[in-house]
Amino acid sequence: MPPKPTLIALLLAGLSTGCAVGPDYARPDAPLPERFQGQAAADQRMANSSAELATWWAGFSDLQLTRFVTLALEQNLDLAQASARVTQARAGLGAANAALLPSGTLSGQAARAYQSVETPLGQVLNSAPGFDRFGTAYEANLGATWELDVFGGLRRGREAVLAEYQASEAGAVATRLTVAAQTADIYISIRGLQARLEVARRQVQTQQELLATIKLLYGKGLAPELQVRQAEGGLAQVRASIPSLEAGLDVAMNALDVMLGTAPGTHRVELSKIADIPAAPQVNASGSPGDLLRRRPDLILAERRLAASNARIGVAIAEYYPKLSLSGLVGSATSVSSGNLFTSGANQAAGVLGLRWRLFDFGRINAQIELVKGQEAEMLAAYKQAALKATEDVENALSALVKREAQAAELAQGVDALSRARGASFAAYQKGVVSLIEVLLADENLLRVSDARVQAQTESARAAVAAFKALGGGWQPRELTSIAIQ
Repeated sequence: MPPKPTLIALLLAGLSTGCAVGPDYARPDAPLPERFQGQAAADQRMANSSAELATWWAGFSDLQLTRFVTLALEQNLDLAQASARVTQARAGLGAANAALLPSGTLSGQAARAYQSVETPLGQVLNSAPGFDRFGTAYEANLGATWELDVFGGLRRGREAVLAEYQASEAGAVATRLTVAAQTADIYISIRGLQARLEVARRQVQTQQELLATIKLLYGKGLAPELQVRQAEGGLAQVRASIPSLEAGLDVAMNALDVMLGTAPGTHRVELSKIADIPAAPQVNASGSPGDLLRRRPDLILAERRLAASNARIGVAIAEYYPKLSLSGLVGSATSVSSGNLFTSGANQAAGVLGLRWRLFDFGRINAQIELVKGQEAEMLAAYKQAALKATEDVENALSALVKREAQAAELAQGVDALSRARGASFAAYQKGVVSLIEVLLADENLLRVSDARVQAQTESARAAVAAFKALGGGWQPRELTSIAIQ
């Protein structure tokens, strides 16, 4: 019997209230300080911010760096996987939306049968006058089913899936940020290794010239053999540093190719052209740590996962309550001829109010609720941990940026002073005022400090990249169109 209109009206009224079991979500407070500890030092070095946070790589004023980052954002395979995960999550959201709506089916059939007269049914039918062993049936129906989400279980499920979709979007943006930062970091490392190789090769040339001079003096009897052997040893030491630097350069170039989604060696020729280490742009560290909640996609990801786990509590609690559904069917059926299929006599209809209630399964429901509550507690701790880790990243990056720049400045002065000292010691050696040991010591000091200066320049630029990444740079908030960034 079709459900009474009064009962249907009451069910629809219950749906219209929009209530749903389970806790409503509210973003928790994150354990963040009011101000970064290293912000004051960073502000002192910042006269004008020369890099937009959304496209910070352009602030290095290196066209090749900008080109490689752009290529990586277009071709990187990690980013392609993240985009595919967003597509999958979007499909899941579509399925969750569809679960809230009625589903319909259209069916039809035509059957032709030949009845046996040896079965009990066939014998009875065969005894009737005019029995025809051939039978024909036609049927066409339109059916619909709708699960009435009276207690909000389906809506909580959609809420969870929506949060997961938003988390996948934030994950894709986080991958984009990581890809840009890693590409820039590898490129800067390549330029740093090339600069170190140049320092080592210049030192090899200097040691070779020194060895040639000593051999000339030795041939004239003006220098002992000990000095020749010492010069040969110094030259071998400098030469030995080159293969390890070249190996590191090969590894970095291969890593950059993989970041760009290409086979190792693809950009080797292009990268082999020597270029300066990109100068670190000014990093604008203004704003409070609370801004990280809106800027860093990994924090948005953690917060959305927390929201999803909160909604799943409602899904589990909804299992305590009965599930109601409405089903209906209208159609036509006949066994006379297809011409009678849609006549008034062949019409048929049905309406069903369904009920499913897990009355004796509350133990499993209790266990499921405890499970999802535990998952929600885990996600809450993960969110707070992510917020603390983000603050740590910013503090470390700002400190490294300021300290590395100071180190590079000091080493630049040291290289200048040692260059003059080395020239003076070699001139004194030619005049016989000092021994060869002092010249070799001056060469060794100059090599060590020059190499340290190049490393400090490289690390200063890499620290700027880390600072931009830690501050959540590399995307625009409007890119996450479905996430309300508060």
